[in-house]
Amino acid sequence: MNHDHSPDRREAKVKRLNRIAGQVQGISRMVAEDRYCIDILTQMQAVKSALARAEAEILRDHAAHCVRDAITAGDATETQAKVDELVALFDRARR
Repeated sequence: MNHDHSPDRREAKVKRLNRIAGQVQGISRMVAEDRYCIDILTQMQAVKSALARAEAEILRDHAAHCVRDAITAGDATETQAKVDELVALFDRARR
């Protein structure tokens, strides 16, 4: 499915996620090397922060493109479906 997202923005998101993956691999090495717990936890907090920023970016794009397109098309059913998807996603995240 084409979401009509900018190729530059998509590439930036992929790069951000690849950096996060590298950070996670680094944490794995830290654990394997029996590094100091606080240092590991500090890196884990950094990863959580980076993931939250990536999530916000993707959410922003979803609202700017997918939800907006449903609204612009005047498709009330599709608009409601997009809103319901977001609500369900964040409901699951709170559990």
